[in-house]
Amino acid sequence: MADVDPTPCCAPSTGAAGGDEARSVGRPATPVAATTGSSPDTLVDIPAGTFLMGADDQQGYPADGEGPVHEVELPAFRIDAVAVTNERFATFVDATGYATDAERFGWSFVFGGLLPDDFEPTAGVAAAPWWRQVFGASWQHPEGPQSSVDDRRDHPVVHVSWQDAVAYCGWSGTRLPTEAEWERAARGGVEQQRFPWGDELEPGGEHRMNVFQGDFPGHDTGADGFVGTAPVTAFEPNGFGLWNVTGNVWEWCSDWFDPGWYRRSPRSARMGPPAGQLKVMRGGSYLCHHSYCRRYRVAARSSNDPTSSTGNLGFRVAADA
Repeated sequence: MADVDPTPCCAPSTGAAGGDEARSVGRPATPVAATTGSSPDTLVDIPAGTFLMGADDQQGYPADGEGPVHEVELPAFRIDAVAVTNERFATFVDATGYATDAERFGWSFVFGGLLPDDFEPTAGVAAAPWWRQVFGASWQHPEGPQSSVDDRRDHPVVHVSWQDAVAYCGWSGTRLPTEAEWERAARGGVEQQRFPWGDELEPGGEHRMNVFQGDFPGHDTGADGFVGTAPVTAFEPNGFGLWNVTGNVWEWCSDWFDPGWYRRSPRSARMGPPAGQLKVMRGGSYLCHHSYCRRYRVAARSSNDPTSSTGNLGFRVAADA
């Protein structure tokens, strides 16, 4: 069966490039004072080296520009073993008073399957009606005002835009990883395999990441143990000691997105294009499903507007070695 466009499954755009669902971006992001936080003690060292980036793989989507496979040499760098959690983001907000884009705009996109049955009617994305516009949804209230993160302090923060992630990095003395750094770290030293552990999605029937099971979008069985986000240290880490680089939540990268970049850039390019409209996001999320969006692979890539936020989009930080 032919795949439909998987983009809305990943994260609908809600920013300047979001069409009918676009938000105003006339107001600047909340300013943040000079660095007052500290780099997390969960950063791990990735040694300098060369790896094969991308995929020439029928499992992918040609329009995403995953290929051609190309060799990239990177200097040593550091990257967080886990995605930034609600607890860590709360520390940042408490210290700075920062207001996220979702809070400033007053709403964000929530997967309808996570809303209670009696939730008030909400607008949806025409091409993907399971994405609902929920007023009051934010990092503190992932499914709207009636929800909270009190029991999800160790889950990845969501409803954060690229701008929000950069603000957190500025406070904590870190940065977002480049797309090449993200993929090298996510592969964990395993070359040209679909997943950090190999080519099989569920080797020996064992769940290795948090993705959608059942019939998308109507029913997630939670066979992997989770419906919605999972704790950042769920499942086993990869060969470099990173948790949940595939599944759980999409992760922002620093690079601009261009689906043709790897076909025309120097094959050894360490960075994405110098400018663009959309930012790269990597890793897939709890909404990925083999029937619709197989972007839970380490070579898979997608993008979104820098001011967009959704309930399956977070980030992890990096730093120079």
